[in-house]
Amino acid sequence: MLFYMVDVFAEQKYRGNQLAVLLPDREISNSEMQQIAKEFHFSEITFIMSDKKTDGGYDVRIFTPDVEIPFAGHPSLGTAYVIRHVFEKGNNDPVLLNLGVGQIPVTFSPGEEQVLWMTQKQPEFGDVIKPSLIAEVLQISAEDIDTSFPIQVVSTGLPAVIVPVRTLEAAQRCAIHHQKFERFLKEAADANILVVTQETLHETNDLHVRVFVNDTGYYEDPATGSANGNLAGYLLTHKVFNKSQIQLRVEQGYSIGRDSLLLIDAAENNGEFEIRIGGKVFLVAKGEWL
Repeated sequence: MLFYMVDVFAEQKYRGNQLAVLLPDREISNSEMQQIAKEFHFSEITFIMSDKKTDGGYDVRIFTPDVEIPFAGHPSLGTAYVIRHVFEKGNNDPVLLNLGVGQIPVTFSPGEEQVLWMTQKQPEFGDVIKPSLIAEVLQISAEDIDTSFPIQVVSTGLPAVIVPVRTLEAAQRCAIHHQKFERFLKEAADANILVVTQETLHETNDLHVRVFVNDTGYYEDPATGSANGNLAGYLLTHKVFNKSQIQLRVEQGYSIGRDSLLLIDAAENNGEFEIRIGGKVFLVAKGEWL
């Protein structure tokens, strides 16, 4: 079967978050898809199960090296990019993805500097976490955490614990304590951790984010659309910018040499949210899976 490799939420090739998109040309089992995901060992890979549409959308499955997941951000944008350029050349309509969480639309801005936008599901707001507990996991001081806002679990399909910290320096010092994170996942919240600060490396950006993933090795993710969608809901709910509509530039991935830029365009009206996450995609490689 053919496969494509793309870099998502990138400003140029070899930045952003890597994604492999595979196009099966035969029946393929769940176990084989999982083995292929482990072979690539990217944060996620996707399978476009058919070039035929169901309910107007393409059936897509997403795998990490360990498990299948119902939704993720950069796989949604990267897969839509491949669909547009392989199946729907010249079509300017939104690409609809049939995922585990339901149907996710992806739109394409006009022009050469094309930005892809996905609309995420309504956010769900979960438990509030004690600063001392999350500080132990991140190996920072509880005083580094910005207690003006809560540490809270939020999900638009894939949950993340939103952790506001006071400074960029504090965000850069974060390092997962594996044993304490494992305990945290079992006893407090089975979710990724998103650390956010309003201090940034680049003046043109609004937020600096790091995301630590509850998967093999508890690695750091270079660009996380789902978690930034959760963050958008959090920022609006807690009125962090005292606005009901926000457009933000989010830098991520700098700590691991995969500089990334994610765009937030979100609004809230009487408890109803419209959350869109955008970014650029670059094609890196095309090949045949043997």
